[in-house]
Amino acid sequence: MTTTKLLNTTMALALFLTVSISGCKKKDITQEDSLTGPSKKESTASASAIGVTGPKGVCYVEVNNADIRNVGKYKLSSGQQLFDIAIIFAANINYNTSTQKAELFFNTNVSNVLTNKTTYIKPLQDKGIKVLLSILGNHQGAGFCNFTSQASAQAFAQQLANAVNTYGLDGIDFDDEYAEYGNNGTGQPNSSSFVYLVTALRQLLPNKIISFYFYGPAASRLSYNGVTVGSKVNYSWNAIYGSYSVPNVPGLAKANLGPAAVDIQATSSSTAASLATQTVNNGYGIYLYYNLPNSDVHTYLSSISSNLYGGKNTTYTP
Repeated sequence: MTTTKLLNTTMALALFLTVSISGCKKKDITQEDSLTGPSKKESTASASAIGVTGPKGVCYVEVNNADIRNVGKYKLSSGQQLFDIAIIFAANINYNTSTQKAELFFNTNVSNVLTNKTTYIKPLQDKGIKVLLSILGNHQGAGFCNFTSQASAQAFAQQLANAVNTYGLDGIDFDDEYAEYGNNGTGQPNSSSFVYLVTALRQLLPNKIISFYFYGPAASRLSYNGVTVGSKVNYSWNAIYGSYSVPNVPGLAKANLGPAAVDIQATSSSTAASLATQTVNNGYGIYLYYNLPNSDVHTYLSSISSNLYGGKNTTYTP
């Protein structure tokens, strides 16, 4: 990485799972989804959209400064939703120094989205868009890669499953950043932790989506005792915006991988369009967007969709 993320801090608010701090992601340089689902875009918008094929659109939204419902305002000119998956960015994995255990925390803005699920989440789901919750480290030493036992990984997986079930979400996204392994006396990454965690979560959420933002120590700890992360997660995508890089996740087919990633507010439209062409030409099933703003960016998104979906532009409905 040659660029730095911004750190957002907000006042913590105690709720069902309590609250915490979240961060910002990297800058530039229907049916339930199955583990091997095809890249065909499902239509819930109009009959004219049926048969449109191409990569799924996955969009992270920084809910500290943008409305997650913006994801639902964009459609292809055929009437189909542009985005298939919306990701709430982000909840945190925190470390309780008293109990010496990892805890799931939300900041005020994430809590607002989750507790008002009828206002923020259900309208997207009613349009056929899946809504995931991204989980991010929070500088406290707790992360996906340093659980010291299968039981401790299982306990955190249960917290994640509780959140999905409580707030009616479609799944969990893992982003192994900002953990700062070793802080508060925590351990360094080990080879079993992440495999234990995703295995436990898959058992708890057999029909939900689990995705992996391909970055951090977890990206090099994807197999343990013959079990692979790729056999447990649905999707993985490149984490470096403005670049094209295929995530190396054994067990995932091209339809479940996203090598192209753009920051809508930082990646040039020409680069974004070129990445879209590469994605289609190479047969990959995911195109990753980050940083969807509150303003209308359909012109920018059209530079991408026209290349992803055979000339179809993007429309915007306020």
